[in-house]
Amino acid sequence: MHLSTVITGTGSYLPTITKANTDFGTQAFFSEVSQPMTTNQADLIEKFKKITGIEERRYASKELTTSDIAAIAAKGAVEDSGIDPETLDVIIVAHNFGNVIQGTIQSDAVPSLANRVKHHLQIKNPKCVAYDLLFGCPGWLQGVIQADAFFKAGMAKNALVVGAETLSRVIDQYDRDSMIFSDGAGAVVMQYKEDTAGILGCTAASHSLDEISYINMAKSYHPGSDEAIRYIKMKGRKVYEYALKFVPQAMKECLEISGVKIEDVKKIFIHQANEKMDQAIVDALYVMYGYSKAPIDIMPMTVHYLGNSSVATIPTLYDLVLHGKDAEHSLHKGDIIMFASVGAGMNINAACYRV
Repeated sequence: MHLSTVITGTGSYLPTITKANTDFGTQAFFSEVSQPMTTNQADLIEKFKKITGIEERRYASKELTTSDIAAIAAKGAVEDSGIDPETLDVIIVAHNFGNVIQGTIQSDAVPSLANRVKHHLQIKNPKCVAYDLLFGCPGWLQGVIQADAFFKAGMAKNALVVGAETLSRVIDQYDRDSMIFSDGAGAVVMQYKEDTAGILGCTAASHSLDEISYINMAKSYHPGSDEAIRYIKMKGRKVYEYALKFVPQAMKECLEISGVKIEDVKKIFIHQANEKMDQAIVDALYVMYGYSKAPIDIMPMTVHYLGNSSVATIPTLYDLVLHGKDAEHSLHKGDIIMFASVGAGMNINAACYRV
């Protein structure tokens, strides 16, 4: 038996405020050029649901920040693993906007969210290094990849990797894409030890030329809005085309690096961006191997009721499935799974893992 990077504990936090599609029924939406959307509101929302699969999303209550919910998920992962938190060598917190207090427009990332999570966990060990990671939606998975690299370089043996976001505080309510985004947190404890489980291989890539502005920050679509106040914006069609072109390639490369046959993959945990895009990506991967489409039971999804919480989607999804909280999907010892994500940058990554 050899040393492997093993996930020994998982945790997640699902915010308590549920916002259904019907709650947007009276919201006025505007186009990029600040013109009112003329489509009937009910039709617009129904079209949105058909494309994204989203029916509900979760928002954090006003008293909680991104670092607060990150700490809740982290505590769950630590308890699930049974590890002494004082033995953690590194804490990585992936996010994109820091702490944004509800009703304000300023991001607070000093001290880092990772340092705040370490504080919440009351870890005294100064050798436990805490830092933040900004990598768009693939941030949590990039943190996993970095932790694996630390282990193999002999720099660490125990790590905590968290993905947390409160996107509800950086969305433009007058932009129909605001219905996509949500809040949440997920975390894993990783250990380098002798085990048959572990990371088999990974890959990552960044495309930052024409793709740099596919997801960015810009002023509200509302006519006469303050140009000094900026919100998350997305060129949906460009993101979709980019993801469909490059993500299946990255996933195939990851399988090859890992020495895994496509037939041996039991589940694919892909970033919960939107249902149509995720299904197209996974189908495209299987087409590369001569199949007409992916198996119907290959892809667990939470986007329908949790929305797109960016870096939190994959660790939250994995935690729910691993602990039997998903009625349609389950995992067993020895199963080979794949994690994959895409997001602002534009950045992509994938990792194969034996449970």
